[in-house]
Amino acid sequence: MRLLFKKILKAIKEISPRDSLNDNGYEKVRGPLTYSQDGLASIHNCDCLKDNKFLRAYNAGKSTGSWGDLDIHWRAYIACWAANKAKYLEGDFVECGVNKGGLALAVMEYINFKGLSKTFYLLDTFCGLSGDYITAEEDKIGRKSGGYADCFEEVKKTFKGFKNVEIIRGTVPDTLSFVNVSKVSYLSLDINCAMPEIAAANFFWDKLVSSGVIVLDDYGWNACLPQKKAFDEFAAAKNVQILQLPTGQGLIFKP
Repeated sequence: MRLLFKKILKAIKEISPRDSLNDNGYEKVRGPLTYSQDGLASIHNCDCLKDNKFLRAYNAGKSTGSWGDLDIHWRAYIACWAANKAKYLEGDFVECGVNKGGLALAVMEYINFKGLSKTFYLLDTFCGLSGDYITAEEDKIGRKSGGYADCFEEVKKTFKGFKNVEIIRGTVPDTLSFVNVSKVSYLSLDINCAMPEIAAANFFWDKLVSSGVIVLDDYGWNACLPQKKAFDEFAAAKNVQILQLPTGQGLIFKP
């Protein structure tokens, strides 16, 4: 046993520090992994993602085909957690950037949105980005107009059982005025484009109640740096701090 222990210690000492670090100088994640999806790997406890209530909600969202062959359990959990906090506050829910409605449906199932006296507004073109709002910087990194098959009819079928869901088709910011609410407690932004997201954040900021949340789906993704820069400026102007998450998301809570 003592000999085996010495061999293990020797092997550990022989590991080069360079071998244990990634290109950014951070320690590599060594298994066994408890989670490895969507650009995030962890060795830590993630029992929350195995909760039956969450899994039912997640599977409902995934069934829409919004994520294709991907799995995004932790990213979806963050949205569900934020929505669960917001459901106890005054104000309606808004999502700008819906695609097929997977994330919105997961959230609704998780917090039993049908039973709440709130309305969930879903805003999207339901056929991809409008080229009118793509900046030159975003064009350089590959943002293009369109890019998604028309899914409007699918989305209407998905939410036909929800009397408190309102689907608004069109480009943001052009459709923001159609959201006739005085208070908002949950705002999800996933348009993949800076200008429409900032326009939505500004439009709803004064309507967002204290402790209300903005979920930024793209904030931490390397391919979405124009959005991060824009929201860093937005946060500084509003004197708030964005919580950057390893899922690629960002959270803003209204003071």
